[in-house]
Amino acid sequence: MMNKCSAAGQVQAGRNVVVVGTQWGDEGKGKLVDWLTETAQGVVRFQGGHNAGHTLVINGVKTALHLIPSGIMRAGVKCYIGNGVVLSVGKLFEEIEGLERAGVEVRSRLRVSEACPLILPFHAAIDIAREAAKDKAGSEKIGTTGRGIGPAYEDKIARRALRVQDLKYPERFAAKLRELLALHNHLLQSYLHAADLVWDDKMAAYMQDGAIEFEPVYAEAMAQAEQLKPMIADVSRELNAAHQAGVNLLFEGAQGTLLDIDHGTYPFVTSSNCVAGNAAAGSGVGPGLLHYVLGITKAYCTRVGGGPFPTELDWQKEGTPGWHMATVGAEKGTTTGRSRRCGWFDAALLKRSAQVNGLSGLCITKLDVLDGLHELKLCTGYELDGEIIDILPLGAEEIARCQPIYETLAGWSETSVGVTCFDDLPPNAKRYLQRIEETTGVPVHVVSTSPDRDHTILLRHPYHA
Repeated sequence: MMNKCSAAGQVQAGRNVVVVGTQWGDEGKGKLVDWLTETAQGVVRFQGGHNAGHTLVINGVKTALHLIPSGIMRAGVKCYIGNGVVLSVGKLFEEIEGLERAGVEVRSRLRVSEACPLILPFHAAIDIAREAAKDKAGSEKIGTTGRGIGPAYEDKIARRALRVQDLKYPERFAAKLRELLALHNHLLQSYLHAADLVWDDKMAAYMQDGAIEFEPVYAEAMAQAEQLKPMIADVSRELNAAHQAGVNLLFEGAQGTLLDIDHGTYPFVTSSNCVAGNAAAGSGVGPGLLHYVLGITKAYCTRVGGGPFPTELDWQKEGTPGWHMATVGAEKGTTTGRSRRCGWFDAALLKRSAQVNGLSGLCITKLDVLDGLHELKLCTGYELDGEIIDILPLGAEEIARCQPIYETLAGWSETSVGVTCFDDLPPNAKRYLQRIEETTGVPVHVVSTSPDRDHTILLRHPYHA
């Protein structure tokens, strides 16, 4: 055993923070990841695909990221795409080229795990065709992005996925691709009747009679492989080495806890684990390296797509609180452009998120959106089948039957936009934040008062906690 004196000359290992969304995504994680990278030297994506959408506003300029970690906007920060991400190489290069046009150096700073499963055109075709079949049958759609995320994870779990490492071996890639096309084209043609659907020009270029053809997929993948090879890495090994060298790492979650495949409003969920624990499995580090978990939480709730939403308001009716949230908050999805449904803050929902993530602290975003509302409601529990409960139940069917129980709090007319000191907030805004802490049992450590990087109130720093 090493004593304190003999350890004095050694490099101290880094401190690592996990950032997760605590609601249904769109909480503002991108801004906070970007802000925290002032202290971190590496940022890691560990799940999801290009169905994520993180919007950053830096000096008034808006940037949307879908695959590349938000730390890319900080010069010198290294970015990693971990094995838990399903990767569309084409979409990755679209994003890289967009950032390069804006003057951001990407390729020398980005490392991609060779174990990432690939998203290929037949995955997107299946995703789109399934949603179309549900719509035709009158069933409620899941509300996927249609980008092939779910079908790609299906291939991973069935142990048949093509992975990034396969791109380095053309013959191996071709053989596996033919097997996958035989399976998925049968599904597209015989069950989903893809030939009867109208496809956009990009997807149609891969298709013949409702089936995805081998040649265009293979040729595109091999061309992309040559560009990707310099970025392919053993991400697990690099992250562990960086930690031992004293690098602070930040693990960037996508989507939100209530979209988690196990802990979310199943089946209206995404296809990956969005909770903090998956930062370990999805990047190849041990759970002991996750030192602090920051839960990103809007000052109200939003949701994109189908599924239950206990505190949902009439957000389409002008002059209502829901309309105020939707318009002042500019609630449109970063990835799809779909309108986000809006509702009151749900503390019972956040209790569930705190439980499954082991939250160390909260960051409340979009507090400024509530400026001008004279009255606010905060959900503290539900009535479910005649019983009062104080935590979100599991499963969409039970959640759909929940009737919210509200507390009413006074709103504020003063502006909170751009405030960077807690004491400068309107008094009722401070009381609102304190009540969130009391009802959820999680301390508020950070508050965001606009999308801009610098408009942030710091109460306790995750890297110094």
